Amino acid sequence: MNTQLNEIVKAKTHILIEIIEYVPNSVVTKTIIWKTTGNISIVALDTGETMAEKISPYDTFIQIIEGNAEVVIDDKSNILQTGEAIIIPAHTSNSVRANGRFKMISTIIKSGYEGSSV
Repeated sequence: MNTQLNEIVKAKTHILIEIIEYVPNSVVTKTIIWKTTGNISIVALDTGETMAEKISPYDTFIQIIEGNAEVVIDDKSNILQTGEAIIIPAHTSNSVRANGRFKMISTIIKSGYEGSSV
């Protein structure tokens, strides 16, 4: 599947919390921009859902745009509210939990890691 076809329309104003809907018992992701050098996605998590624990070779910027989220980085819990953001460092164990439903923007920039041991 070509993810680029699912990007939102360029050169058009968007209200981010309105371009994605909550789905009961689900995590929903919509691509805003997808490039080989990185991507930006908007994600909606229903109450009780968790994004699987993972380790990424890249830093990930998370910004909460609606609700509250629990972002766990190396077993340390961080509670973020609407408008707050956190950077998940590359090579760290992390997961995102919805104690109540919320929406977030996730940004990963892959360039700039060429000289590191990824």
